Amino acid sequence: MRNARLLALVLIGAPAMRGAAAQAEEPAQPRLERSVYSMGTRLSIDAEGPSPEVLRHATEAAFRESERIEAACSTWRPDSGWSRLNQARGAEVALDREWLDLLSTVLSWTRQTDGAFDPVLGALLRAWGIRTGGRTPSAEELARARAASGAKLLSLDVGRGVARLGHPEAALDEGGFLKGYALDRMARLLVAEGVRDALLDFGGQLLVLGRSRRVALSAPDDRHRATLSFLLPPGSLSSSGTSEHGRHILDPHTGQRSPAWGSVSVVASDGLTADILSTALFVLGPERGLAWANDHQLSAVFQRPGRPPLQSRRARELALHPASPSENPG
Repeated sequence: MRNARLLALVLIGAPAMRGAAAQAEEPAQPRLERSVYSMGTRLSIDAEGPSPEVLRHATEAAFRESERIEAACSTWRPDSGWSRLNQARGAEVALDREWLDLLSTVLSWTRQTDGAFDPVLGALLRAWGIRTGGRTPSAEELARARAASGAKLLSLDVGRGVARLGHPEAALDEGGFLKGYALDRMARLLVAEGVRDALLDFGGQLLVLGRSRRVALSAPDDRHRATLSFLLPPGSLSSSGTSEHGRHILDPHTGQRSPAWGSVSVVASDGLTADILSTALFVLGPERGLAWANDHQLSAVFQRPGRPPLQSRRARELALHPASPSENPG
């Protein structure tokens, strides 16, 4: 397992929200906060740097990087490379080395989570109408979709620069990992441009550079109500649950929608890991997810409506405390 390299800390709770995020101290240098619309959601950067010019240049570079990744990988865009892969009906498709390496890392997490995270669920997403308002497939439809789903169908040949899906109806879905990868790439660019302190918020997934930032977790059944608060150190906080989008997370093992048991938040040293594990641990659920976290010596907190949170052994080291009214979102 490569969790020691990638994973700093796991918190399993509720969808992340900034709330009235109190900074640890007043900034001593120029600050710039900007927002754009990217990958179907809001992307904001709150950055501090040596000069306004540096901040403007750095945030522009970060936004352009998000656009580049979306253009290449979003399956909502029919002209992207990954859409071409989905439309190839089993034929090989040439992909740049960057995207082959990313998919290789994603597949490694499928193995590490024993299949709780799986990027090749496009056929099942179509069957359940996850992108089109929802529907209930027939038993026959579900069986066909399951046959066309699963990471085992994705073949990568880095040496030849090609990828292939081994079923004509199989489809890659980036929803559980692409924003996390984009956050990592944007953070690297910000640092390269001279930014040392920043908070990036990509549709609720947070990434902190530099000093820690105070953040709050929302209730598993109400994303507008904060429950727990803590200082987020450098790294990323990602959350998965059903309070906002309903039962949209599928269990790769059964092909069914995951139960609406609560919500899960993950803090990792990088955005990609946090993004992936928030999905995987939600699929595992509080009991099996707790066992996974303990087995991997991770700090984990599971929140369920009307019940006390479950904490892994490592979670007892976290300085979590009830959120104050001022940390509720506006």
